[in-house]
Amino acid sequence: MSIQIIQVFREKMKKNIELVILGKSTVVERALMAMLCGGHILIEDIPGTGKTMLARSMAISLGSKFSRIQFTPDMLPSDVTGVSIFNQKSREFEFKPGPIMANIVLADEINRATPKTQSALLEAMEERQITVDGKTHQLAEFFMVIATQNPIEYEGTFNLPEAQLDRFMLRLNIGYPAGEHEIGIMRAQQYSHPIQDLKAVASLADLKKAQEAVKKVHVSTDVEQYIVAVSQATRTHDEIYLGASPRASLALYRLGQCQAAFQERDFVIPDDIKAIAPYVLAHRLLLQPSSHYQDMDPLDLVKEILNGVRVPGA
Repeated sequence: MSIQIIQVFREKMKKNIELVILGKSTVVERALMAMLCGGHILIEDIPGTGKTMLARSMAISLGSKFSRIQFTPDMLPSDVTGVSIFNQKSREFEFKPGPIMANIVLADEINRATPKTQSALLEAMEERQITVDGKTHQLAEFFMVIATQNPIEYEGTFNLPEAQLDRFMLRLNIGYPAGEHEIGIMRAQQYSHPIQDLKAVASLADLKKAQEAVKKVHVSTDVEQYIVAVSQATRTHDEIYLGASPRASLALYRLGQCQAAFQERDFVIPDDIKAIAPYVLAHRLLLQPSSHYQDMDPLDLVKEILNGVRVPGA
């Protein structure tokens, strides 16, 4: 029954989102997995590939509150979290909430903001709360950050700190559409954009039920040990300066449950962990300085580690 709840939610959301995002079934599924696991997403891709449309489509399909923050170098932390303003009539400070007070927040071009402004998201992403002028404000029960950045254009950008990268459960790349899908995009937008006609197909209550169902997927001791072995292998690799954190292991655990449920299983197998590990680990790894001169890619190192760690039962 639990698996059926997840499957129904997945199919409704996926079918609706794919009315806007054509030919990117795997990307849509990975994004829905992060939603079901209560995680945040970093989308790293070139302009025009549908990063913003994916975030908007997810919010509309869920019937949730959506806000967009366009990050710029002159943005202040208060532009994200909100600010306390003194009310002359009541003679008290009133909190004016910022765009962070939503269910799904699109942090567009997040690497264009200064580290001080980027850090305004840290507390929100981990603790689901913000602190303004010493007072704590709780965020919505369901809160998700979908951040985007352009991997090509580095002028006027700031690297995301490791502490913030670690808070993104997944890093996704959308990529160019295939030829037939690009034709479909042009035809779909001949008169208007399909997102204008998109309707909600699920609710926050449906999401909560599906999230609870994901938690019931069984993870054996062998699989738990395999997750830890993969994470530990990143910490001892000669080419890696900073490996995966325990938060990364927890992300593998949760996403492994969701991956199994998407495959209509109520138990996790090592192949589930292998399927999602590249999306979870690559952006968290900090390579040795010598590795950059050899043009080593963190994604290739993750694949090397997965091939080297012994699989339970193999």
